[in-house]
This record gives sequence, structure tokens and C-alpha cells, in this order.
Amino acid sequence: MRSSAVPLFPALIATAADIAEEEDVLVLKKSNFEEALKTYPNMLVEFYAPWCGHCKALAPEYAKAAGMLKAEGSDIKLAKVDATEESELAQEFGVRGYPTIKFFKGGEKENPKEYSAGRQADDIVNWLKKRTGPAATTLTDVTQAESLIADNEVAVIGFFKNVESEDAKAFIKTAEAVDDIPFGIISDDAGFSKFEVAKDGVVLFKKVKNHHRNFNYILNKEKLLTFIKSNQLPLVIEFTEQTAPKIFGGVIKSHILMFVPKTAKDFQDKMDQFKKAAEGFKGKILFIFIDSDVDDNQRILEFFGLKKEECPAIRLITLEEEMTKYKPETSEITAENIITFCTAFTEGKLKPHLMSQDIPDDWDKNPVKVLVGKNFEEVAFDPAKNVFVEFYAPWCGHCKQLAPIWDQLGEKFKDNANIVVAKMDSTANEIETVKVHSFPTLKFFPAGDDHKVIDYNGERTLDGFTKFLESGGKEGGAPAGDEDEDSDVCMIWLQSNFTIP
Repeated sequence: MRSSAVPLFPALIATAADIAEEEDVLVLKKSNFEEALKTYPNMLVEFYAPWCGHCKALAPEYAKAAGMLKAEGSDIKLAKVDATEESELAQEFGVRGYPTIKFFKGGEKENPKEYSAGRQADDIVNWLKKRTGPAATTLTDVTQAESLIADNEVAVIGFFKNVESEDAKAFIKTAEAVDDIPFGIISDDAGFSKFEVAKDGVVLFKKVKNHHRNFNYILNKEKLLTFIKSNQLPLVIEFTEQTAPKIFGGVIKSHILMFVPKTAKDFQDKMDQFKKAAEGFKGKILFIFIDSDVDDNQRILEFFGLKKEECPAIRLITLEEEMTKYKPETSEITAENIITFCTAFTEGKLKPHLMSQDIPDDWDKNPVKVLVGKNFEEVAFDPAKNVFVEFYAPWCGHCKQLAPIWDQLGEKFKDNANIVVAKMDSTANEIETVKVHSFPTLKFFPAGDDHKVIDYNGERTLDGFTKFLESGGKEGGAPAGDEDEDSDVCMIWLQSNFTIP
């Protein structure tokens, strides 16, 4: 994780409201929070923890964004709250993970807007401008259009002879729905001529080695959104804390990942092969590379069952309703092999890659039985047994908290011939019949031949679990798929842009 650029003992300066600042960011406490809202009605507030790696990584970009707004003379201010010190404020605003970022508009304390864009300074500034100004800036001449393009990694400009037309209105509606990209609208004939636009339409400008333009003349909101989301990212994108929101927030839900150390001698050759393959799957599969040497990426490798020494490697995952992973038959990374692999995927010819550890010799020695992919179905779907399984991750804090209670539950029912309490490390084992979306996930497999699955949604206490088992899965249970979406859990597959305390 990159360290924060904030110095160990930052110089504090006083604002007009006598509120301390660090690198243009207001330092808020319960004692000055309301005063800050009165003084700065439009304020973005980060609730952070000093020990949180994600907060440290965000700090330099957050400060940079604050400086950019200050330089522009904007009335928008960025602020931060140490949620570990100001627990009352954190509780008041529903802070459950770090960092949590909320936007307070018009001096209103109630119902702040959750920040939902990327973690780079430009993303933060663009999002705030969308929240406080017009969705699309009116560009009166070519110079303003050129400035918008030059100042941003990605910019979208609508070219409309009549800015009151239905097509122009659809463009504005689209601009309102996109938080992290600046939009402009121009009707000047010189603008059409300069950018070689023949008729009313939308152009996405993207900084690559040279400015790259994507044209779209289909002017309805839905298709414009798809066009923008499909074209705003580069052909191949590196996974980082900053790019994660864009990767997961995009419309492309099929991702191919190349795990490769940047320090490798053949890194550029591998990248060239990867980019060459990517050209034929634009809009269908998102091509992502992950530096396998970065410490913060080790959990991602673990999620795919990979080790550093096994990289370079290729994996593919779908992020639809059910996450499914795929592994190529060959480990050789060439454009031809990647194209063959992706083509088989798009044609529905690939079988999912399911990980499994070997069955431990002592898997059934203790009261809590140890399941792996290879013995799961035999145990969980035993028609004579009621089986209660915890799907966990070794690194998950909530799983660690649950562990002693789960052991107590196993001990309590160890002599019951009809009940089995078990656990499975879902970072190393996968099964086709059960998809795990968060940790810990608790599922009950009642006796019988119909392979029924019941999700546990009750209290995570020994008493709660006991009542659930003694009621046959009725008290605290729900049909599979009805999990509480807001439950306080560690989300999996790279939802690593926040930390749960």
C-alpha cells in the first residue's frame, strides 16, 4: 500500500471559522462539525481510521483535490474526521467501514450523499462539480472545449446545433447520471469544424499516447451511458485502489486478469500480447493486469488460488449475479492463446474452474468438521444429516470473531447423530451448488433428498444458532438467496476499496 503523503506532524493553520486545516483539508470534530457546515455549506467529509491502509492511500489524492478546488476559488471544501476518536459522529452518520466519504450540500446535516466515484483527485473534483453545478458545462468556443479535453483524462462533449433539442436534453440527462467524467456541450460551428463532427452527436475524448476519440450518434440516455462506460477505460487497465471503483462500476462484467510482476524482464512483451488480444473483445471483456509483486494484491492472488511464484498467469471471472472463474488450459501468455480462451468464453464453451484443497486426514476428528471442495457434497447433502456450514476466509475479522462461538456450537452438538457442524475455507475451496458472496456466510443443509439450502440470518450467538438448529432451520432462517444485503460482512472479490473495522 502506498504510504500517505501527509507528514507525521503536519502544520495546522486556522480557517475563518477557527477550524484547523491539514493540506487544505478541514480537520473536524464533534465540537466544530456544525460550525463547519454553517461556514462551508458544500462539504465533502471523509471518516477515516489512522491505521487504515486504504485511508493512507487516499490521503494524497484527497489533499490534492482540496488544493485544486481551493486554487479555482471554489466554495466546496474537503474535510476529514478521525472516526476512531470521534465515535459519536461516526455512529451518527452510519460509518461502518473506512474510509466512508459523505457529501453535505447546502449546509444540511441530514441525509448526506454517499460519495460513489473514484479515488483520484480528478474523480473527486468532477464528482463534486456535478453535485453542485450544471451536469454539462456550456462551451462557448473552441478554446473552452480544448481546455476541457486537456485538463481531464476523459471528457465527453455533446455537439448540438440546437441545445434545446430532444437529443441535447437526452445528453444532459446522461451527464446527470455519470459522476466521474466532466461533460461539455457546444453548438458553435467552429467547434463542429475543429473536431470534425459532421452532425449532432457525442464525442468521448480520452488521453492515451495521443488523444483518442470515440464517436456516438445514437442519442438516447441508455445507449449513451453504455457507450461512455464501455469507452472511458483504456484498452488494458491496471488494478489499483484508485481504478477499482471504475472497474467494478462499469457495464462490462466479464473481466480477464493477467497477474504479472512489473519488475519481470518480459513484462512489456506480456503487456503487448495482452493488449493485442484485448482489441478484439472491446465492450465484451475488460482486460485488467495486476502487479503480482504488490503486497496489497496478495489477497487477490489468494482469491484465485494463485501464488507469487505461479505468475505470470491468466484468469477470467464473471461478475454477474453469480461469480464464476475460469482458467486457461495453457499457461503460456500469447495473444493467440488469450484470444482462443476469450473466444471460447464468449461462445459459452468453457467450464468453470473450481478450487479445492485435498481432504485432510483428520477432517472429522474435531466437533467442527472440515470441508473442502472434494468432500463437500458428500457431507452437506447426506440425506440422513442436518448440516450447518460456515463458509469463511482466514483473513476475515468477522470470521475470527465467530470462530470460538462456532467451536462451542460444534461441541454442543458433537454427540447428536443427526446434526453436523462444519466449516469450509472459501478462499481455497469452491463448489458449483453454493455461491459465496460474503464472509462469513452461514448455510444449513437439512436432511433429505431434495438438496434444500437455507440461509442463516439470525443472531450470531450460541443461543441463536442453537434455536436455529433445534427448530430445523426455521428460527433465523430464510430461503437461499434472501441474504440481508446490508449485513456487516467482509465482501469478497476485490471489494478492497474500504476497510471494515
